[in-house]
Amino acid sequence: MNLSTASKKEIFKKFGGSETNTGSAESQIALFTERINHLTEHLKNPKKDFSTQQALIKLVGQRRSLLDFLHKTDITRYRKILNDLNIRK
Repeated sequence: MNLSTASKKEIFKKFGGSETNTGSAESQIALFTERINHLTEHLKNPKKDFSTQQALIKLVGQRRSLLDFLHKTDITRYRKILNDLNIRK
């Protein structure tokens, strides 16, 4: 799945503060969440698409590690991103 540059800029602007702030933890978590949602919808039809399942598991792990980092460094930003993206903990 390729996100368009416009949608990426919108995600970075909403969660990172500006379109060029692509490295903040919140913007990366939001981008991973968008990709995870897309892959989850894709996997509802072809249940034996194992390469997509593997990619989904990898993305969830990357998002989890970023969330753990944010939890250790700033708990208020962590709680805010969980509420904004409707991520279960």
